[in-house]
Amino acid sequence: MNAPVVGPARGLPVRREHVGQTVVVAPLDARRHAGDLWAAFAGHDSLWDYMSYGPFADEKAFALWLGGREELSDPFYFTVIDRGTGRAVGLVTLMEVRPAHGVVEVGHIVFSPALQRTRAATEAIFLLGRHVFEDLGYRRFEWKCNALNAASRRAALRFGFSFEGVFRQHMIVKGRNRDTAWFSMLDSEWPVRKRAFEAWLAPENFDAGGRQRVSLSAYNALTLPSGLRRASLADRAALEALQAASYARNREILGVEPIPLLWDYGTVLATNEVWLLEEEGRLDGALILEPRQDDLLIESIAVAPHAQGRGIGNRLLEAALARAAALKRPVARLYTGAPLKRNIAWYGRKGFAIEREDVRPDRTVIHMARSITAPVEGAASTTTTSI
Repeated sequence: MNAPVVGPARGLPVRREHVGQTVVVAPLDARRHAGDLWAAFAGHDSLWDYMSYGPFADEKAFALWLGGREELSDPFYFTVIDRGTGRAVGLVTLMEVRPAHGVVEVGHIVFSPALQRTRAATEAIFLLGRHVFEDLGYRRFEWKCNALNAASRRAALRFGFSFEGVFRQHMIVKGRNRDTAWFSMLDSEWPVRKRAFEAWLAPENFDAGGRQRVSLSAYNALTLPSGLRRASLADRAALEALQAASYARNREILGVEPIPLLWDYGTVLATNEVWLLEEEGRLDGALILEPRQDDLLIESIAVAPHAQGRGIGNRLLEAALARAAALKRPVARLYTGAPLKRNIAWYGRKGFAIEREDVRPDRTVIHMARSITAPVEGAASTTTTSI
């Protein structure tokens, strides 16, 4: 049987503004926004190529159409307003709203050239995703587009939606067949996607010229080298079991509870990058990372007891260093318990050097670091848990 679904009743999209750093996503006010939107859209008829309406002959025709959208509850129209200029530069809706099932779609997206490929465009989608998952408590956020619309398909993947397939001969739009590409994001995936959005949107991710340092696609990566996949909240029980089994031996050596066994894994999955290595249907290893502004902290490298001695630790560490490179972090750091001499020696062979000792009331923690371009010895590891 499928898992039961419990939770509070879900409401409809709320008629309020969603304010970000660069943009405001506000309920459509046709009288206020029509002039700005027409100025932003006029002369760019290709914006309407995949829509069932438009382009419009003139501003009057556009304003008449826009006025008819304002009071609709499904689709529920929002205007995207650039905070820098105060001008409306795009439209977006929440549509196909199904509160009983916790499903809603973002659609009817018309972003003017001034909005396309900007921080504001990405932040607009982020603000709606946050509203859908955190304010409304929905389970599934959908993105659908004409299967021929390559730009929309790329955008969905960049934002962290997962491709689900193509509904063939799904619609007739402007007298032409439309095959529809379906994408989705789930509530269990939202913490990871939210963290990616926030990291990408952070001011420090942009240089003085406004160019991104790390792409959103990099933050939203679903796989790493060596076959690791990104974990979600749905993996919590399996992750907890792996960590408990992997760190049991370290408890005996340390004489105290290993630090990773003190964590709340709901919080870990929501705030850290967690990567899983699975082979033949079994969970063999887990990698827990914390990208910080100037480095990548390797919080945990754990190998299941049944997978020891197969080089899994090497694969996990190599994946961590590759992740540091992808996120353009110049340094990787980790920490381990002072009594874990084999671990310290193994990390040393991998190019890590001791930076400091942290003496605590119940234990001494060794902090180590290495440049991600430093040479790495390829020898296999037999002990791979980090603390």
